[in-house]
Amino acid sequence: MKAGFVSLVGLPNAGKSTLLNRLVGTKLAIVSDKPQTTRTRILGVRTSEEAQIVFVDTPGVHRPLHRMNVRMLDAAREAMRDVDVVGMVLDASQRPGRGQQHLLSLIEAAPLPAVAVLNKVDLVSKPALLPLMERVAAVRDFAAIVPVSALTGDGIDRLERVLLDLLPEGEPLYPPDYLTDQPARVLAAEMIREQVLQHTHAELPFATAVMVDKFEEPDENGLMRLYCTILVDRPSQKPILLGRGGEMIRTIGTAARQELERFFDRRVYLDLHVKVKSDWREDERVLNDLL
Repeated sequence: MKAGFVSLVGLPNAGKSTLLNRLVGTKLAIVSDKPQTTRTRILGVRTSEEAQIVFVDTPGVHRPLHRMNVRMLDAAREAMRDVDVVGMVLDASQRPGRGQQHLLSLIEAAPLPAVAVLNKVDLVSKPALLPLMERVAAVRDFAAIVPVSALTGDGIDRLERVLLDLLPEGEPLYPPDYLTDQPARVLAAEMIREQVLQHTHAELPFATAVMVDKFEEPDENGLMRLYCTILVDRPSQKPILLGRGGEMIRTIGTAARQELERFFDRRVYLDLHVKVKSDWREDERVLNDLL
């Protein structure tokens, strides 16, 4: 059978996490319309009778402003090494700019087989795709240029066939039922952060993080208990997350608990607190816990 690693690399908001979830067949990576949603490497495994593909989702390639962003960028660059295929994910609906040019230059230098994945084609007319395909084809000798829509599933079957052809033959790298290397507490923290992203606006999402203080395995009644802290960067951000009379934190908590119960298939008790920690994005100890 075929077995190997495929990294998904692209700019923030290119749809890499939606693509990972579509390829793996379940929701592993949180999804948001806000850039820099993915902060660390996420591994997702798709196993079939003919192959095992290990997908590696990465933070978007961007200009780092904090120590946290430097770590995110390092994770993205690391994913272009020690894999079998690089999947460069471009937002086909986005106008060309310096960010795309920087990404293309990184891919040009990558010494691995590469596939250009033009995502979000559901937002673009077919004639508008041709100039983008020509520009991408001029960068390097891509094994294939595949237009897809991770949202609708259009083109995903062809992308899987292309990737399979590029993978080496070998034994499975993980057990057949293995899905991800992310610990349960990390998945839980990300699901909570997804709801923070969904219910807040402006600069707040970039200044927040979720830390799991205590993760209790299900008790005799099947109830799993999580005690978590949402970090914010400045005192003025705390009341935004709490909301009037605690309305916002209750809304976030309810939505997060429903997601957790769906994913873990059990009842969940979720306790959320908000804490101000200035410059946490520069704090190595905090980053070690988060990333």
